[in-house]
Amino acid sequence: MKRILTLSATAAALALTSAMAFADTVTVVTSFPRDLTDPFKTAFEAAHPGTTLEVVSRNTNAAVSHLKETQSANSVDLMWASAPDAFEVLKAGGLLAKVNVKSDGIPDAIGGYPINDSEGFYYGFAASGYGIMYNTRYIKANDLPVAKEWDDLKRAEYNGHVAMSSPSRSGTTHLTVETLLQGEGWDKGWATWKWIAGNMNTVTERSFGVPDAVNSGSTGFGIVIDFFGLASKASGFPVELVYPSVTAIVPANIGVIKNAPNEAGAVKFVEFLLSPKGQQILLNPAIMRLPVNPAAYENAPEGFPNPFSKDFAPGAIEFDVDVSGARYNLVNSLFDVLITYRLDDLREAVSAIQKAEAAQAKSGNEKAASLIAEARKLIEAMPITQEQAADPAFAHVFTTSRAKAATKVVGRQAEVEQGWDTFAVENYRKARDLAKQAAAL
Repeated sequence: MKRILTLSATAAALALTSAMAFADTVTVVTSFPRDLTDPFKTAFEAAHPGTTLEVVSRNTNAAVSHLKETQSANSVDLMWASAPDAFEVLKAGGLLAKVNVKSDGIPDAIGGYPINDSEGFYYGFAASGYGIMYNTRYIKANDLPVAKEWDDLKRAEYNGHVAMSSPSRSGTTHLTVETLLQGEGWDKGWATWKWIAGNMNTVTERSFGVPDAVNSGSTGFGIVIDFFGLASKASGFPVELVYPSVTAIVPANIGVIKNAPNEAGAVKFVEFLLSPKGQQILLNPAIMRLPVNPAAYENAPEGFPNPFSKDFAPGAIEFDVDVSGARYNLVNSLFDVLITYRLDDLREAVSAIQKAEAAQAKSGNEKAASLIAEARKLIEAMPITQEQAADPAFAHVFTTSRAKAATKVVGRQAEVEQGWDTFAVENYRKARDLAKQAAAL
């Protein structure tokens, strides 16, 4: 009997030890690179001895899909990413917990945008702007001017010199796409993206691929979230970052997952992020994120952007996260079908138009000008209107996100996308042919 009691006591002790170890682990799923997560992991664990921060790396769309698929047996405490509309998707799906977090010194808004969710489902810990990163040596070697506005990247001289990631694989790229759609309007915004894409040498699968390409000089210009450019410059790469007139200043966020295994630990980590010490870590040269606490800028490097100053991105739009969240998957699918998967067709058509325009500028041929105008309309045409995209019944057709390359769509979504693809292929072909006719005149 004594032996049985001893074994039972040992088993109970082991179970208690295991439970304590589990309770002292905070698991966060994030799209952020280790350059950002490692310094926070080290500092948080030092501030809370015995606590381990377990970091699970997934891009934003894959993380959202994972949390949806595992909500009945959730093992994640926190979601940590840049895209506020992704958090709105999680909130609408009942996947976030409403928690109270201490955040002394942090204002209610930044650039007119609320820093935290008004109901306490997620919190902003850093601010983000979206812009154009460029390699100074590259543009000098290729005799290219600095592109300061989105419209600059549409010009023929930038053909083959631009890189971007796919919004379906990157939440930050999705925000950049949405910024133009909201800032310029649906039709003009999509037209801008198509003309820029016609000049792209690549659409990368991960957002990190864009700054890597600019840093290495594989391409001259990259469309990025600002911290990629700021961190690269601080690390000594020959790069600069500009904010176009049409940009948005929005918070990067963190939220506690509903039924989190360690909700108390998760709240501690959120509070650490928002503490003065946590905000200072954002100024690490490998991170270079914009703190949401204005006091943190007192220790910022010289020339570091301050989104609380009056002269910072004065043309920034008021980003509507509700609009973006409602059409999240639809916009990603539309971009992939019209641009990512038909990039070669689009580039061929755009290049043909650029050559035809150069020839027409010399000849002054009016028929050529008419053909070019028709070709441009074909490039810019959209298979759906903004009103259709805003229809909840239609937007809900797009339930599948291509966060992974092997993801296949089925049902109504597949039917709609096939129609879009046929539309794009035919329009790009006609535009190319018309441009070639114009160039021959």
